[in-house]
Amino acid sequence: MRRLRPLLIARGEQGSIRRGHGDLHLGNIAVLEDEPVAFGALEFDPIIASGDLLYDLAFLLMDLLEFDRHAAANQVLNGYYAAARRDADCDGIAALPFFMSLRAAIRAMTTGSRLDVTKDATAQSAPLKLLAPAKPTVLGIGGLSGTGKTVLARSLAPSLAPAPGALVFRSDVERKVLYGIGEHERLPSASYRAEVSEQVYRIVIDKATRVARAGHSAIVDAVFARAEERAAAEAAAAAAGVEFRGLFLVADLATRLQRVTGRAVDASDADAEVVRKQEGLVTGAVTWSRVDAVGSPEQTLANARAAITG
Repeated sequence: MRRLRPLLIARGEQGSIRRGHGDLHLGNIAVLEDEPVAFGALEFDPIIASGDLLYDLAFLLMDLLEFDRHAAANQVLNGYYAAARRDADCDGIAALPFFMSLRAAIRAMTTGSRLDVTKDATAQSAPLKLLAPAKPTVLGIGGLSGTGKTVLARSLAPSLAPAPGALVFRSDVERKVLYGIGEHERLPSASYRAEVSEQVYRIVIDKATRVARAGHSAIVDAVFARAEERAAAEAAAAAAGVEFRGLFLVADLATRLQRVTGRAVDASDADAEVVRKQEGLVTGAVTWSRVDAVGSPEQTLANARAAITG
């Protein structure tokens, strides 16, 4: 609490402390007509009901982790960050383990009031487990369009410490944010000029390293075709004092064409013409671990994990 106090004060000044206590554990969320509906909000005291926005989110994340739904917790975290679009939360994530541990302590207290949990090691250790220091990592995932970067990033994210896993920053999404449009709207070709792409790479790399500097892991999902782009990601992580790992996915043209033309609604604007043009890209010497991405998503995930641990 002493370490985080300056951050929490700054978040209050930024408007990130508000009245909005939703008591968002799973027992207070129902699915009605295919939509999640929260209830049980604390309404009788505006002071008690006020807090950091990430503290409200922490209750749901902690509850999902308690039910061993790590992938769902990571999906909620990434979905929240993508929807909120608050850059300050890249620094604010430093408080998330503290917030989750407080929520876990509340869970332990309420459970203990109903049951004898004096011998329940899980209930006693959960709050401290969430506070255990973890070594953050910045993971760069590159590869031409259709190699499966985004599927792999989402699959790897839940397993990167600390809980509930890595935040994923995708260049395709950040480019749409830059132009103020929805991620499934299509951009004109002028939006892919070299100077725009350079700006997009600066944004995703900066967000990832800010998150890692705050003690949380991050993944950058982008083509990373140019050596300068890969070097920039490595240099930013080194400057932040965090570990960097780079994966470069490879797949043949036929496989990439099949995947891109078979996509449903997606943030990527890449089509068959883009995929064919990328065949002429000069990637230079790729020092990142090359990952065979021709097979199924499960096989690519296995290959990526082997490259990370190898």
